[in-house]
Amino acid sequence: MTENGIRDARALGAPKMVLLGFQHMFAMFGATVLVPVLTGLPVATTLLFAGLGTLLFHFLTKGDVPAFLGSSFAFLGGYASVAALFSNTEAINWIPYAGVGVACAGIMYAILSALFKSFGAARVMRFFPPIVTGPVIICIGLCLANSAINNCVTNWWIAILAIVIVVVCNIWGKGMIKIIPILLGVLGSYIVAAIFGQVDFSGVATAKWIGFPIDFNNTVFSLFKGCDGGKLVSAIVIMVPIAIATMIEHIGDVCAISSTVGKNFVANPGLHRTLLGDGMATALAALFGAPANTTYGENTGVLALTKVYDPAVIRIAAVLAMLFSFCPKFAALVSAMPAATIGGVSLILYGMISAVGVRNVVENQVDFTNSRNIIIAALILGLSLGINFSAAGAIALGPVSLSGLAVGALVGILLNAILPGNDYEFGKDLLGDTSVNFQQGVDRPTAKGKKRK
Repeated sequence: MTENGIRDARALGAPKMVLLGFQHMFAMFGATVLVPVLTGLPVATTLLFAGLGTLLFHFLTKGDVPAFLGSSFAFLGGYASVAALFSNTEAINWIPYAGVGVACAGIMYAILSALFKSFGAARVMRFFPPIVTGPVIICIGLCLANSAINNCVTNWWIAILAIVIVVVCNIWGKGMIKIIPILLGVLGSYIVAAIFGQVDFSGVATAKWIGFPIDFNNTVFSLFKGCDGGKLVSAIVIMVPIAIATMIEHIGDVCAISSTVGKNFVANPGLHRTLLGDGMATALAALFGAPANTTYGENTGVLALTKVYDPAVIRIAAVLAMLFSFCPKFAALVSAMPAATIGGVSLILYGMISAVGVRNVVENQVDFTNSRNIIIAALILGLSLGINFSAAGAIALGPVSLSGLAVGALVGILLNAILPGNDYEFGKDLLGDTSVNFQQGVDRPTAKGKKRK
């Protein structure tokens, strides 16, 4: 052990360090590749920028925080909304437009980082209390539920098998099995589907073993050849409000890592550095057509399991993810995943996102006898879901289209700012402050120093 309580993995030797790195890579793998499979983003690019983003995060946080950055589920609804903008213009690639929106969301992290540094967390977080973030997160999951069902109906038996495996591994699994239930659900149902001839491997057979993981047509830079300005602004407006939820999620993740490692990363290197690292990693990934990044609770679980907290092991996992990104055959194998498998695991994931929002409201003991809170929550839920499931699916303001989630989030923030009675105090209840986490997490400390899930 080192003085700060972090076990130095280098004392274990290079072979064991690499093995631990592989373990971290597999822990994040299922969720990280699932996001591009669900959205249509490139798998290889996703793996490359999960690795690069992690290394950038470690650089900006002085190499002290043992966090891995993988694909964020919170932006799934945003990607679906941006793709819908181009549903009648199939010749236009929607991925660069979404990339601009996510890059702007990453810049929001940098702005919040500067505010944290200048004014402190308590003053800034008054604008993002649980009565706003909770309902927004609930709507993120609910807006996606129908797409999960549409995938499930292609083969309900395969979808149910995926669900059963995830539930069994998550509830009764031990050790690594409990940490990677999504990956096991995907693999189990995928294998069964292949045995019964439900998988088309033709793309795998023709894919090369080695290739470059970035397609210029998916990058933001491809828009320099010409773009639709109205749809570009729409994509930005759709994506930026989602950062409200993911920034709160980030704070919860850093608190969870601090609790696991026994070192206060909120104070040193500080939330302003971790937010900046997460935001810049997200912006970098988005510029090249990869999903938004977020700190991964799965890898925090591995830290708790192994008791090896050396950030060098995480950096090894990042390099391994980058190496895998240069194998198109591997990406084709992932892309061949049956729609029913995707539907089964995503049904759980989307429901979990909404459940996280409920937990955020419950653990912060939001008072729904207060008319102010009822009005804010009602308008966020009503606008987000109502607009999303309307015939148009968005509100058009000239050339700009606003998704239901964007409208709901913006209205919620505005009402919270102008209506009297905002009594939320960030830092007063540690359990409530850390109750936003879209990933599989570990025990988190309560305000009294105890631990709860």
